Amino acid sequence: MPTADIQQNVQRIFSEYLEHGGHRKTPERFAILKEIYAVDGHFDIERLYGRMKQAKYRVSRATLYNTMDLLIEARLVRKHQFGTTQAQFEKAHSYRQHDHVICDVCGKVQEFCDPRIQSVRNTVAEVLGFTVSHHALHIHGTCPDCQHQQNSKTTAATAAA
Repeated sequence: MPTADIQQNVQRIFSEYLEHGGHRKTPERFAILKEIYAVDGHFDIERLYGRMKQAKYRVSRATLYNTMDLLIEARLVRKHQFGTTQAQFEKAHSYRQHDHVICDVCGKVQEFCDPRIQSVRNTVAEVLGFTVSHHALHIHGTCPDCQHQQNSKTTAATAAA
């Protein structure tokens, strides 16, 4: 659960963003923001929609999609496309930079943080004279659980032959 300070800060940032962009400040938009910052980890639109319905919010899917676009533009939410599954989102304000490993078998996504990646990012920026706002690194492969399952199937098939 986010701290009250983070929740107030993101609401202020979003309010200012909506004002400057000439967008309406609706209770639904702020309810969506609040719900997003109550979620831990990654989520998709359908799961968020289900959470909001369960909490008795009256929010349409269209409002949810439109608000997500605004939150991404305001840099309060990040959107990820981890392979062929639907887009995943995560809160972006006051959360450390991190990267992802994605299992191509089961779809599990794990976050990791390695300062050496930050060092490479800074070196690339310096060499190219590029101002970096953020980065995304996705490493695809097979997680230990799926490797174990695959090895078990191979061992069973070999034993049966």
